[in-house]
Amino acid sequence: MEKRTSVQEPWKLNLNQIFFPKHFKKVYPISLQRSSSTSSLSSLSSSLSQNSDESSLPDSLNLVDDNFSYALHLISPRPRRETAVTTSTAYQPQSPQVTEPGLLKRCNWITKNCDEVYMEFHDECWGVPVYDDRKLFELLTLSGLLIDYNWTEILKRKEILRQVFAGFDPNVVAKMEEKEIMEIASNKEVSLADCRVKCIVDNAKCMMKIVRECGSFSSYIWGYVNYKPVINRYRYPRDVPLRTPKADTISKDMIKRGFQFLGPVIVYSFIQAAGLTIDHLVDCYRHNECVRLAERPWRHL
Repeated sequence: MEKRTSVQEPWKLNLNQIFFPKHFKKVYPISLQRSSSTSSLSSLSSSLSQNSDESSLPDSLNLVDDNFSYALHLISPRPRRETAVTTSTAYQPQSPQVTEPGLLKRCNWITKNCDEVYMEFHDECWGVPVYDDRKLFELLTLSGLLIDYNWTEILKRKEILRQVFAGFDPNVVAKMEEKEIMEIASNKEVSLADCRVKCIVDNAKCMMKIVRECGSFSSYIWGYVNYKPVINRYRYPRDVPLRTPKADTISKDMIKRGFQFLGPVIVYSFIQAAGLTIDHLVDCYRHNECVRLAERPWRHL
């Protein structure tokens, strides 16, 4: 072994002189001799020593020539490698529509403590484009009651309101006389003052005037949004406005036409409920469903 080493050492020196001239060492100052500081080069030096002897120098040189590029690769700066990520561990965007198994993601103001009627209203009605005059009159009337009550209180009395107001048929309600108005006002289940009942009757009369002028109340109200729902993409409840310039414009014109208790806030609540504007939060499961409905062409019924 000592003899073998003594024979190979001069040969290694010659390799250094051949492959690593002085000016090249200034850039890559390395040697193919064993070094304790560079384990990769030590492995290469050991490999060269074990595969060379005095009788096969040309073959050894060929081996060095084959491994020379590899040696440079070991000492050259390597590009940063991205950590391999398998499909099972890769980040998969969670669907914004599900929070827990079996629970749908709704707008933030719909909580577990909400009354069932309010949750149903959110899931089935709020934001769905409405084109029928009778349904529009119902939503306009219910929205008008927000002056005195919240949505939950109003929705709990929706069925009794439908009964006393003839299914919210504006043509029938517009013809109600004082006697009928007083009967409705005296109904404890309805719990409406006579002035409120009279207001609903007067609004029905105003709606019928619009029907005679525009062909339908639906045509009139949808004309304000060019017969296509406004699709908003709000992320947080604080982003949803209480009123908009469009609501201001509609409110002014309706009050000018004789409608009562329809300020900009009430009007905006109405157009939200009737689907003229889609204000479901983007991570609510109803947002995309209402958007798909909004993309249908306007239908005059």
